[in-house]
Amino acid sequence: MLWITANAINHLLINKNNMNLGDEFLQSARKRLKYYKDLGDKTFAQLNDAEMHFQPNGESNSIAVNIRHMAGNMLSRWTDFLTTDGEKEWRERDTEFDATAWPKQQLLEYWEKGWKCFTGALESLGPDDLLKTVHIRGEGLLVVDAINRQMAHYPYHVGQIIYTAKIIRDTHWNNLSIPRGNSGTFNQQMRNKG
Repeated sequence: MLWITANAINHLLINKNNMNLGDEFLQSARKRLKYYKDLGDKTFAQLNDAEMHFQPNGESNSIAVNIRHMAGNMLSRWTDFLTTDGEKEWRERDTEFDATAWPKQQLLEYWEKGWKCFTGALESLGPDDLLKTVHIRGEGLLVVDAINRQMAHYPYHVGQIIYTAKIIRDTHWNNLSIPRGNSGTFNQQMRNKG
């Protein structure tokens, strides 16, 4: 069996511009995940306390539940990321899905706490860490896979948050991306920037 170190792989993956693929991946992951956090922040700014707890139906999660679940996941997965299992014994995942009366400010503070833990851990990683093994519920994953797993998980829930907010705000929703019918104008503006 051939074993290749992370340093050897990174050396092989340096492109003609002397860019390291591991560094590029980490920068890209940080940028993309910041984008989804920002979408959540812009959504919360449009909602009041009661709207944070609106539940479209019995099987749907409120925005408050999504915040509690995401922050709980971030705190569990990313606390001592490289050295302990990502499903911490102190996490009470099932209660994250219970309706609570947390006010909006408390929810936002918990949201920020989760993101701070996550982004801090992500910032501490270097290219040599990407091929290390971490565990989530006992399952061994390469760090790169654990990051990709979260890059799918968090945007999934941010999408739920935005969809629920759009239901709540209806015609008073402030669009977070390209408004309908404006793709051509937006594309031209982007071309003009370049």
